[in-house]
Amino acid sequence: MELLGRGAETAVLDRLLERAADGAGSGLLLWGEPGIGKTALLEHAVGAAPCATVLRCRGTRMEAGLAFAALHELLWPVTDRLGTLPAPQAAALHGALGLSGETANRFLIGAAVLSLVSDLAAERPVLVVVDDVQWIDEASAHALGFLARRVANDPVLVLLSGHEDPASGPWDGLAALRIGGLADDDARSLVAAAVPGADDALIDDTVRTAGGNPLALHELPTLDRAAADDTSPRPPGAGVPIGPRLRRAFRDRVAAMPEPARALLLLAAAEDRGDRLVVDRAGTGRGVDASAWEDALRSGLIRTSGSRVEFRHPLIPAAIYEGATFPDRQAAHRALAAAQPTDAIEERAWHMAAAADAPDEEIAALLELAAGKSLRCGAGPAGVRALRRAAELSQVPAEAARRLAAAARAAWDAGQAEAARQLLDDAERLESGTDVARASSGLRGILEFTTGIPERAHQYLTRDMSVAPRTRDVVQLGSVAVRAAWSAGRTDLQQETLQRLLAVEADDDPALTEQLPALRALWSCYDQTGEFSPITPDRAHETTGRLVSAAWELLPPAPLVQIWGVEGPLRDALRVQAAALRERHELAALAVVLSQGAVLDLAAGQWGAAESAAIDGLHLADEVGADHVATQCRGSLALLAAARGDERTVEEYATRVLEISVPQGVRAFTSSVHWIRGRVALFAGRPDEALEHLMPVAQPGHDAAHPTFVLLAAADTAEAAVHVGRLDLAESRLTTVQAWARHSGAPWAQAIVHRLSALIRGGQSAEASYRTALDLAEAAGNPFEQARTRMLYGEWLRRARRRSDARRQLAAAAAVFDRLGADPLRRRALREQDLADGPTLRRGPGSSAGLTAQELRVARLASDHLTNREIAAQLLISPRTVGHHLANVYPKLGITSRTELSRVDLAGDLRLRVDARGR
Repeated sequence: MELLGRGAETAVLDRLLERAADGAGSGLLLWGEPGIGKTALLEHAVGAAPCATVLRCRGTRMEAGLAFAALHELLWPVTDRLGTLPAPQAAALHGALGLSGETANRFLIGAAVLSLVSDLAAERPVLVVVDDVQWIDEASAHALGFLARRVANDPVLVLLSGHEDPASGPWDGLAALRIGGLADDDARSLVAAAVPGADDALIDDTVRTAGGNPLALHELPTLDRAAADDTSPRPPGAGVPIGPRLRRAFRDRVAAMPEPARALLLLAAAEDRGDRLVVDRAGTGRGVDASAWEDALRSGLIRTSGSRVEFRHPLIPAAIYEGATFPDRQAAHRALAAAQPTDAIEERAWHMAAAADAPDEEIAALLELAAGKSLRCGAGPAGVRALRRAAELSQVPAEAARRLAAAARAAWDAGQAEAARQLLDDAERLESGTDVARASSGLRGILEFTTGIPERAHQYLTRDMSVAPRTRDVVQLGSVAVRAAWSAGRTDLQQETLQRLLAVEADDDPALTEQLPALRALWSCYDQTGEFSPITPDRAHETTGRLVSAAWELLPPAPLVQIWGVEGPLRDALRVQAAALRERHELAALAVVLSQGAVLDLAAGQWGAAESAAIDGLHLADEVGADHVATQCRGSLALLAAARGDERTVEEYATRVLEISVPQGVRAFTSSVHWIRGRVALFAGRPDEALEHLMPVAQPGHDAAHPTFVLLAAADTAEAAVHVGRLDLAESRLTTVQAWARHSGAPWAQAIVHRLSALIRGGQSAEASYRTALDLAEAAGNPFEQARTRMLYGEWLRRARRRSDARRQLAAAAAVFDRLGADPLRRRALREQDLADGPTLRRGPGSSAGLTAQELRVARLASDHLTNREIAAQLLISPRTVGHHLANVYPKLGITSRTELSRVDLAGDLRLRVDARGR
């Protein structure tokens, strides 16, 4: 049957169904106000796809807190197909559907749903219909969103309907179609069809009042004419709110029914899950019998199918529930609580809570038990809601504070940072910070560490170490406290907390007892004073191997791992951490781990993985409100852009980082920005500018001063200093790295010592130093730095006129830069390689004929308006030599100045050759 006034909408649905039948799947969310006709459009789609397998479900308020409730309804007809899935996916989906005790793994469940639907679509097109997504439980919503975004290459159409614009949340990124009201002519036709014989006055009044809402157009005419006539003044052009009027219409209809039928409808509205058996049991003793069911079904407000009962429209149960008196609602919920199966802890707890009108410790305890069950199965938001309600029902303020603090921790683990902060504030208003700290496992310091001032975070964390309930919590809080002190550049606080952390005994925690020696070894890496024994690379694998299952809070920050040269094993541990956190859907912790892993992937030359981790971490951190984690991800993306020569992107990210780091005193972030900006300038051949950015990193008292980044930036600072003739500064950085290499034994530091020794001091030992640096860089596993060493070595060989050897080194360097996408250094290596080819031949007519390769290079840079000093920095020659070359260039080209040089065609054969190699 054609829907009145919905030609455009049905055409969209028909077109999507045709495309899906042809193998081009998609997802679409229909949204609009209640009663606007979304469900009717979904029914149209079902009727228009007679050859499709239809899977459908509907969200309900009562089941919104039950993990995977909607998925259970959707997939129940095809559970016999679960055995066709890969074993891990099948196990995960069995657990989600309550068919086994398998722990919930949301990522595997999403993949399993996609695999199952794709398998069904291999036989015939599949139509997935999900109504009222605003009440879909969070776990199901994530799985369905995962499905809807990944069916583009399958004959699958996913249609959803909801009340709100899907601008964010699980439906973010899906195509959406807003459903508006009917035009007046269509509305009149609909009223005339719904109420045969209606006079013009009733039709006009209904159309005016309903505002184009089809449900209102159906229901309003059934009211008494006087009740339907609304003469209250309205602002010009304002639409009439249909909610109150429709609710009145439904309530009036219910009020006219016999008492047992009214009781039945209220029970069904309060139960909200559509379980007819529970409603029937709850009605025992309230007169709910077969005749009550007949009356209710005859009203058209509800319908049944097997053991399911559902209302014709979601507004109906809302109107019935809101229209009932509070004592009647209490009685309904108490009856429903008593009617629940023995194992339905959550349902019984929520019905008892809905019936409570005063604090009740028994109900609060039952809700807390239900919250624990929700949290264990991955339904974090449901657990948070249960704990918050348990706090409201607590009779003692201390118990309310404890439950609020536990809710705050659950909200943080579920990635709801703002909610966690609010719940923690509420808890601290009821009880002392010490008691709340114990109940929330020191959450205040964790929140401050991820969003606030590191020194304040350190204060909270060290305070809460003394009240943490378990040794593991003490170690985790102490570890984060050391990180906070490191972030702030406070080596005094860092050392003080490290001493306290290393003194912890773990006799009450067997797992931590095994991990603690490894933790002590790794946490000693925080010391840069030489007081603790270093962790050598050969011990790194053994040490980190014990920490694969350790919480992210226990692992040291990535830049420190870098300077100790043990990033490889820890990178593996972080990958395991990330996989585990994805399984548990702990978004905040996952964002932290991804941000750390991005730093280590960059150092390993795995730039694609680094970029992916940083982007994913950034999105997660923004979603959960972890500002500092997002900032670190932006720093990694800026470092990557610097190596690629993307200066605009560097500045965009750098500006965002400094907006957070400078006001909050996060010196590690500020220092990293100075290092990154220095690299951009250095790679672009602007060593003077590079030094302006790099010098503050080692300047005591500066916002950017930080000992870790002094080491990380040492090689860049020394190279820039050599280019501008600051050999004293270069020697100073060499001395710094030498001392660290002796203390740590880190291969990267030893490689830099040899590279800088060759670059700064030259002489007969330079070649041996470069070769040793290359061997050590390979051992360090950083292909980018190894390529930089190879390029400097090739440049040295070219100046020593060993052109063949130079070309080999420069070609190898250029190949690595090309693979990584380090365009500025790739171009530099190719320029040097071209210069190693020797003087150009005279090429006949042409403006650049007769110039040597070096003269041509100097001329091109000068024509781009670079100064002699800037040209010298790019070509690794002195400004005086640049002047000498220009003095030769001018007479050869028949010009007398730089102004004329900019008008000369300097393309020539050489440029063509360089470009060809660079592409």
